[in-house]
Amino acid sequence: MRDSVKLSSGRSYLAIPGPSVMPDQVLQAMHRASPNIYAGELVEMTDTLPPDLRKVARTEHHVAIYIANGHGAWEAALSNTLQEGDKVLVPASGRFAYGWSEMAEAIGLRIEVMDFGLQAPFDLARVAERLAADTAHEIKAVLGVHTDTSTSIRNDIKGLRGALDAENHPALLMADCIASLGCDRFEMDAWGVDVMVTGSQKGLMVPAGLSFVFFNDKAAEARARVPRVSRYWDWTPRANPEYFYQFFGGTAPTHHLYGLRAALDLIHAEGIEQIWDRHETLARAIWAACDRWSEGGALAMNVADPALRSHAVTALRLPSPRATDLRMWLEENLGLTLGIGLGMAPPDSAEWHGFFRLGHMGHVNGHMIMGLLGGIETGLSALDIPHGSGALEAAAQVLAGSQAG
Repeated sequence: MRDSVKLSSGRSYLAIPGPSVMPDQVLQAMHRASPNIYAGELVEMTDTLPPDLRKVARTEHHVAIYIANGHGAWEAALSNTLQEGDKVLVPASGRFAYGWSEMAEAIGLRIEVMDFGLQAPFDLARVAERLAADTAHEIKAVLGVHTDTSTSIRNDIKGLRGALDAENHPALLMADCIASLGCDRFEMDAWGVDVMVTGSQKGLMVPAGLSFVFFNDKAAEARARVPRVSRYWDWTPRANPEYFYQFFGGTAPTHHLYGLRAALDLIHAEGIEQIWDRHETLARAIWAACDRWSEGGALAMNVADPALRSHAVTALRLPSPRATDLRMWLEENLGLTLGIGLGMAPPDSAEWHGFFRLGHMGHVNGHMIMGLLGGIETGLSALDIPHGSGALEAAAQVLAGSQAG
């Protein structure tokens, strides 16, 4: 009997929901010696980044760049606008809303979480009721996660603004777009978002390590009322630097900046509307395949309504421990890495092994998605996990239909 053959040599495919696949142009831009951080090319190039970042966020207002992950952006957004004892309202549809609320609590803010479960978006009517009851305007900010990466629920940030405006409530609207910017439609100014946070490692296609806080004039006015912000987190010099080092609170993240410049060039060459359409089409292909697989009875998508699903990440479940079995088999045998289930069950529980996620954000195209789906089909078959047939055909029909005419 011949031993089984591993097929994992060659270029691996990291299909987790961030860090995402990096374009060759980004990697090549970063492959250089350290530049001068006091004058010359790097300094001149950095001046081009904020205008192009604002185009992606669809805002005419301010942006501050931090050498940090998304947690750093969370803290920066809170520290610049709120004071100890202020209350924030946090509608939750997954683990990352809780992460932001825990950050708020840790810096002395009072938190009120409205939990809508792991399979449903914000109930805007209930949020509006809570805002209407806040007649003293104790709530100073509403923290909304656009796409919760743990559950793959896409929330209605524009609707949150509508709830605030309907009650004439002055609270700041803050949006976490870490998993959605550059993937799902987001319109900061048109939707009335006061503060938006994101990171470099997902739709922006740059290695983890940069985060961004976008803020409008209302948020800038809130910053002016805060008596003390640490020198590092203060967004004022970062958004309006007199000297180059103030962009970053010190030494620039040199190679990340070169990568970011290359990524923004790719984004603007394709066009943000086209990028949104591409992500939507690729997501629909994945869902079509998952629908077919689910006919076998074992696999299910976390979010039933397609209108509520992220176009960047899809959360799925299998009977435990089959999700972990599938992930491990694919990585070892095909060189395909899927995302772990996050926030769906305690990590030390048996149930934790029944969840996984697919990342389809940033630098992805049709053949990559078909390869991802083909790999999963292979793993389901190799492990004898019950699944329906016709998944790849269904996905192919979605992609072919998008090119019709």
